[in-house]
Amino acid sequence: MSFSTGGVVGYGHLGPPIDARPLFTPEHTELIATLRALGPADWEREAVPGWTVRDVAAHVLGDCYGRLARDRDGHGGGPAPAPGEPLEGFIHRVNQEWVDAFARVSPAALTDTLELIGAQTARHFEGTDPGAPSLGVSWAGVDPAPRWLDTAREFTELWTHRQHIRHAAGRGTDPDPGPFSTVLDTFLRALPHTLRATAAPEGTRVRVEVAGPAGGAWTATATGCGWSLAGPAGEPTALLRLDAETAWLLCTRGVDPAAALARAEVEGDPRLAEAAARIVSIVY
Repeated sequence: MSFSTGGVVGYGHLGPPIDARPLFTPEHTELIATLRALGPADWEREAVPGWTVRDVAAHVLGDCYGRLARDRDGHGGGPAPAPGEPLEGFIHRVNQEWVDAFARVSPAALTDTLELIGAQTARHFEGTDPGAPSLGVSWAGVDPAPRWLDTAREFTELWTHRQHIRHAAGRGTDPDPGPFSTVLDTFLRALPHTLRATAAPEGTRVRVEVAGPAGGAWTATATGCGWSLAGPAGEPTALLRLDAETAWLLCTRGVDPAAALARAEVEGDPRLAEAAARIVSIVY
């Protein structure tokens, strides 16, 4: 099945499919273990601006319930955008409403519920068809999106929120390169959409390299109808080289582009490297 997305026919410009399905159950197991290891004070530590660890855990549970209701059970109830409300505003509003409602739920009860519902959600994702159409992925500029990208996006959500909880509890980013590499690979699929307004001659290449066991290289090539990760190999016009920690934080706005560029190595056209550093791989 093929769709026209952003002037590029089909999904080839996003690069080869990612299969994140086998990673959901191990990731869920790690999340529950992380939550059960927290002390009482850890649950009240700020994990992201404005949200505590408990808030983040409640948000993950809400995402799980939403996926099961919509995708597995065909349930059409729930909130809808207000007239004229942008997607980002709607998502932030309903997320906050859910978190506020769960303020009365204890950490123990929240963990028990998330253990049950998260396991069901993992099994649901394991059984999805990667080639089917699915929900749009706004930061990649595709709506509908291929199921493989939607599924990989959801995996990055789980992984990212677990890192937020780890950081709040004084632990560093989980270095396991298996899931980390899938997260980075998914995040970098935003590169063509990031460069969509960046003018460049056809054949111009912008490469982002991430160092380390979880890293890799992603090259976006200017074509006659946008930027594509499926362009021919060749020397890049601009190269942005990042360490893995900076890369995932940049894509989730844990660091801003200027801070990321200060840590990066840049070769070639700085204008194009700066454009690539504006990448965002979350609803922001």
